[in-house]
Amino acid sequence: MKSFTYERARTPAEAAASAQRIQGARFIAGGTNLLDLMKLEIEAPTHLIDVNRLALDKIEATPEGGLRIGALVRNTDLAADRRVRRDYAVLARALLAGASGQLRNKATTAGNLLQRTRCPYFYDTSQPCNKRHPGSGCAAIGGFSRQLAVVGEASPVSRPIRAIWRWPCACSTPPWRR
Repeated sequence: MKSFTYERARTPAEAAASAQRIQGARFIAGGTNLLDLMKLEIEAPTHLIDVNRLALDKIEATPEGGLRIGALVRNTDLAADRRVRRDYAVLARALLAGASGQLRNKATTAGNLLQRTRCPYFYDTSQPCNKRHPGSGCAAIGGFSRQLAVVGEASPVSRPIRAIWRWPCACSTPPWRR
């Protein structure tokens, strides 16, 4: 991990001003994705702006009958909210299925929405990745088949095996659409 500076923002305006003023700055709240990327040296921010103390952790009803979910609402709190469980059960279930309890306790709504790609090629720094280094290429396009999944049964009397290619979203356009 490369060295960086750190500050704790007191207001949203202060956080925005720091991000504009310091090249290479990144916001951090839960840090469950950013810290992993920093350890792998995929991300190397020069400055971290901690936004945890900003008052953006509320779940509020809107006049139209929906919910306004703050950027810093922890995934555990969102999944446990009675209104979310009642009116948005799929969201609650997705949050609970998406990570361990430890990660949900730290991870924020904004962090979940803004996290980098989950493509395995992006995380494998020995492989080319256009999202990591624009113009370097994409390991998935070349037919590298490490991420293939085979499902079905293989006995002679059963159905044939079906192979499914899980497109990893490393590039904007899959090769079969070019």
